[in-house]
Amino acid sequence: MDKAITRIVIVGGGTAGWLAAARIAAATAGSVTVTLIESPDVPTLGVGEGTWPTIRGTLERIGITETELLLACDGSFKQGTRFDRWATGASDDRYYHPFVPPIDADPADLPGDIPYALATCAQPLVCAEDLAPRQRGMPDYAGALNYAYHLDATKLAALLTRHATIRLGVRHIRDHVTGVERGGDGGIAAVHIRGSGSVAGDLFLDCTGHAALLIGDALGVETVDASSILFNDQALAVQLPVAPGSPVASQTVATAHGAGWIWDIGLPTRRGIGCVYASAFMSDDEAEGVLAEYCRRISGDSPAPRRLTFRSAYRSRPWTANCLAIGQSAGFMEPLEASAIVMIELALDALLDDFAVDTGLMTIQARRFNALATYRWERIVDFLKLHYVLSRRDEPYWRAHRDPATIPDRLAEMLALWRYRSPSALDLPMQDELFPAASYRYILRGMGFPAPLPSPVPRPHRPDLPSQLRQIDQRGRALAASLPTNRAYLDALRAEQAPLSEKRA
Repeated sequence: MDKAITRIVIVGGGTAGWLAAARIAAATAGSVTVTLIESPDVPTLGVGEGTWPTIRGTLERIGITETELLLACDGSFKQGTRFDRWATGASDDRYYHPFVPPIDADPADLPGDIPYALATCAQPLVCAEDLAPRQRGMPDYAGALNYAYHLDATKLAALLTRHATIRLGVRHIRDHVTGVERGGDGGIAAVHIRGSGSVAGDLFLDCTGHAALLIGDALGVETVDASSILFNDQALAVQLPVAPGSPVASQTVATAHGAGWIWDIGLPTRRGIGCVYASAFMSDDEAEGVLAEYCRRISGDSPAPRRLTFRSAYRSRPWTANCLAIGQSAGFMEPLEASAIVMIELALDALLDDFAVDTGLMTIQARRFNALATYRWERIVDFLKLHYVLSRRDEPYWRAHRDPATIPDRLAEMLALWRYRSPSALDLPMQDELFPAASYRYILRGMGFPAPLPSPVPRPHRPDLPSQLRQIDQRGRALAASLPTNRAYLDALRAEQAPLSEKRA
């Protein structure tokens, strides 16, 4: 007989585990018990995180205020990504992928002396001036421009832990999982923990990261390897302190080098910097040298880095039986477009928007979930690969990325079509695409992909282009005059909250 799902057990903490716990507890409002088991010996990887604008809706749903988020997580605003040296490697090779979509204009008609993103939306100008996307008087999670956040990942996990346990009633067990008890249907009946016997559940979430204790070790679900398409497999991470009052960047900066790229994420008190590279094309010592040179150029200092090893891959069936993998146990791609947290959010949305009320529906739900997850992972692979195949850099690493044998068939087809028209909804049919057509247009034009060739079929009528360009220029000037800098916004926020904290103390 089918059984109602009333007990959800999450194994693993970190951002994935605690975001899942908070999201499920808030959505089910006590009708489901949520237990999270977290090993006391597994630290959160606090290298800094970039998020997507979706995070604002997620945080609002679980009841965390924007002020609380920014203060607790050393947070700052993110309005997109700036890509340096990706197309040619020259010092002036730079383009933006902002969060605001571009105007609908034929690339061939745009001014040739203005970069595409700057010509088609106002957000790059705001980013160039280190401005915040909102004014202090605006309601939480509302802004003059679309935005996300840069966060300290360790502090985010700590905030989610407090919120989920104190405000949402999540049961927290700090102990080691020592074994998995399988059920008669091939799923999981319970997990054994060292100090408290076992914990039974109806649905288990594997949030154990690369260890994948449930979905991998216990259930043996294989991964789909994407490392022949995306070559990077190593990263070196450091944190550099910043001087009080120094500017806080409005975007992630991704700077290409000979065999990979460097991330640079600005927070109010530090910058998180990391060198991503492919070990087949660059030695560890060479990568350390690339990172050290970048850090010395910024601050004159070069701290010892922390090494991270990864492989771009994803689970073929992240929902198997009554076990659902969330976060890195489900898959991981290099963090070029900060897709890690948004994939957690989307997985939880898919689980909760069509929640299986009893165990008999899990087979149906799992099949639907897995098809959607596979589609999303494939689109991430396509979109990340796009950044590499368009480069004209001549190092062996970049030439290898342009080898047709390493380009996914679907991406190769789209590139052929895009020589005659811009990316559109025809190419991206899903209702909630990870990367909309606007994102592809920003990368194509930023990397110097040719404007579409003339078509015998007239293009649909578009609004008057000179008028649109004037409006963008006017909006950019108005935003520059009215928005505070990130530093001014965040420092004022801390100053206002300090007396409250002192009063509570």
